Amino acid sequence: MVNVKINNIPVSVEEGSTILEAAKKVGVEIPTLCYHEDQSVKANCRICLVEVKGAKGLVTACSTKVTEGMEIYTNTKKARDARKTVLELILASHPMDCLKCIRNQKCELQKYAAEFFIEELPFEITYQMIEKDESSPAIVKDLSKCIKCGRCVEVCQSIQTVGAIAYSHRSDEYRIATLFELPLYETVCVHCGQCSLACPVGAIYEKSEIEKVWRALGDPEMHVIVQTAPAVRVSIGEEFGLEPGSIVTGKMVTALKMLGFDKVFDTDFTADLTIIEEGNEFLQRLEKGGPFPMFTSCSPGWINFVERFYPEFIHNLSTCKSPQQMFGALAKTYYAEKIGIPKEKIFVVSIMPCTAKKYEAAREEMKSSGVRDVDVVLTTRELARMIRESGIDLKKLPESEYDLPFGITSGAGVIFGASGGVMEAAIRTVYEIVTKKELQKLDFKDVRGLEGIKEATVNINGLSIKVAVVNSLGKARELLEKIKKGEADYHFVEVMCCPGGCIGGGGQPIGTVNRVRQERIEAIYEVDRNMPIRQSHKNPVIWTLYEEFLGEPLSEKSHNLLHIGTVH
Repeated sequence: MVNVKINNIPVSVEEGSTILEAAKKVGVEIPTLCYHEDQSVKANCRICLVEVKGAKGLVTACSTKVTEGMEIYTNTKKARDARKTVLELILASHPMDCLKCIRNQKCELQKYAAEFFIEELPFEITYQMIEKDESSPAIVKDLSKCIKCGRCVEVCQSIQTVGAIAYSHRSDEYRIATLFELPLYETVCVHCGQCSLACPVGAIYEKSEIEKVWRALGDPEMHVIVQTAPAVRVSIGEEFGLEPGSIVTGKMVTALKMLGFDKVFDTDFTADLTIIEEGNEFLQRLEKGGPFPMFTSCSPGWINFVERFYPEFIHNLSTCKSPQQMFGALAKTYYAEKIGIPKEKIFVVSIMPCTAKKYEAAREEMKSSGVRDVDVVLTTRELARMIRESGIDLKKLPESEYDLPFGITSGAGVIFGASGGVMEAAIRTVYEIVTKKELQKLDFKDVRGLEGIKEATVNINGLSIKVAVVNSLGKARELLEKIKKGEADYHFVEVMCCPGGCIGGGGQPIGTVNRVRQERIEAIYEVDRNMPIRQSHKNPVIWTLYEEFLGEPLSEKSHNLLHIGTVH
């Protein structure tokens, strides 16, 4: 431990702590913009300047390590004036259109401008209007608002290893840009949206489709249904002041019904269906000897990554569509037949923690019903905006149940929302299908958690099945390179594009960091523990679906509606 004083208050902190971390110990929040608790220290915004006794000048709190006996002053006139000057310089090159900005009241720059009570800018206004890049179906890039903090670059380059955006030019031309200044859609961007989570302002954000949903809800000719992803129920509460990991499933369903949706369904149902189809596909590969490893295909950002960077592994991907797309295909066929409404009159909305789902729904092949299977994808953030626009206070709502037939689900479907969940759900089902025995222990904790790569071996009837769970594309790249070099050998690999899985998706509430991800993960498994059904193959409605419509797993009808490409 190291003993220091902060504003004359003694505090002991671990050796190697920064001034920023030490200050938090005594309840002092030093302003930061380039700093992000899950990223490397950049110290380029200079708004965290503090005074240290004996130092020649002000120092950056985010990068300066404490030393024994250090005396730190965070609120001297010199420190406050320096910070205010830095802030004024940033604001002089910023559009200042807060009232119509998507990050209004959730913007770090706006927060500090209010805290420093800046009434006038002493510097020449250097703001330049730059045309928004709206080429992507998922992400909007507005460089007019970029403060060049570098947080988006680090997540794209170092965490996801995609490299769609980078630092460009020098001096007053310095900026964040795509390669050759190409539109985002023409780059290697996988639409994961992690950049939008990292951005402290409104320079990168999801492309909103809220108005399309309002139009559909207002059209008496349309039957508008909505599906909600597993991870949304443990994150949307944060948008309404609840603690991270608050489980608000029933309140969320009530809110959706109040918004006017004709039916509210659970994507967990088609997550269960995915396990049946994907599990049988895996067993088929075991019988035929491969190709191995079989990779899960639920995460569209991961699929985009394989297509762009590792096309030699495309045939290793499961042919299953994601639960979102399976739902859309069934809604426009099986459900349409059951309720007697033409598929053209059914409007399917998905509430997803993910921006890449917008791109996935728009893909040309996602029309197995003959029309677009999922009409609109909204992120968790977009749904929260709709709820607030309607004057609904989520915290005060009573709880409601999902509608039938896609409202009966299992705990296995719920845990799709966390890294390792797909693998665990698959093991729960495949083990019992193969052995014909009841699993005595349903929790496979070896594949859980935020660790980038997790490995396990599962013994099924004497056969050792090697599995791996990967989250974040940087870790996926690491694993794929090992497989290419023959340094890793697996039968089945789950890959989630985003750190922590869907609970950390690019469409989740702003402020998604690892400690928040962990809270959501714990909530996901709490939901699972409390479910009356915890295995996909024990969901009775799944088997009713097969009896009434699909026939059997991997049938021709299942293949046409629920798969892409050839079932191996």
